Amino acid sequence: MSNWKHIRSDQGEGWVLLTLSRPKVLNALNRELLEELNEAVDWIEKTDSVRVVIITGSGEKAFVAGADISEFNEIKAASQAEQMALRGQSLFRRIENLHKPVIMAVNGYALGGGCELAMCGDIILAAENARFGQPEVNLGIIPGYGGTQRLARAVGKNMAKYLCMTGEMITAAEAQRLGLVQKIVPAPELIKEAKQLAGQLAQKAPLAIQLIKKSIHNGLDVDLGTGLQLEASYFGLSFNTEDRTEGVNAFLEKRAPRFKGK
Repeated sequence: MSNWKHIRSDQGEGWVLLTLSRPKVLNALNRELLEELNEAVDWIEKTDSVRVVIITGSGEKAFVAGADISEFNEIKAASQAEQMALRGQSLFRRIENLHKPVIMAVNGYALGGGCELAMCGDIILAAENARFGQPEVNLGIIPGYGGTQRLARAVGKNMAKYLCMTGEMITAAEAQRLGLVQKIVPAPELIKEAKQLAGQLAQKAPLAIQLIKKSIHNGLDVDLGTGLQLEASYFGLSFNTEDRTEGVNAFLEKRAPRFKGK
């Protein structure tokens, strides 16, 4: 693991907690932080002892308050802006497609790039004071790191258009009602809750978790019949693992399974 400038890491049994830390600017995403996050994904991918990832923001006010707007005036052409968006999208796709569960512990403002990052997680836990939004329209631009696409898939086409066109912030409770957030917890309990959930997921069969993610992600892009065939195929693959043998035998023997990811 590298000594990152803007990311703190904390490891537990089977999980790692990454805390994005640029507190003076509410953890805004600049080039340096995004590069470090990319390095963190590299490390996570090759570290077998990490089965679950938690991402949160430093401080009590913000998860990530958005992109670092101070860098925007450096962009002089549409092609530069497009390349910036593509780089961010590529990183967020890597996080979304990690073979390991990703828990986003949203501890405050998740706006713009912060909301887009949160939506790359498999599970969003939100503190009661969390706020979500895509306010890019107020700068005369649109979301560029996947906001229009993931938000529409999460809350529906028209609600996504409403939120992106108005730039309105919504509360954690409203985000949960819309299906964006899975669970709301008191702010002081957020990281404890995230670690407990991570510990629970770390005990599950890693290959089954991986196939669940692939089945859901890939199935959403096709019709129901094709999706069902994908599920059947992945179901078959899950049977061809040592973890399946261990899981079934542990159930029959009335003991806790010891999954090895094989």
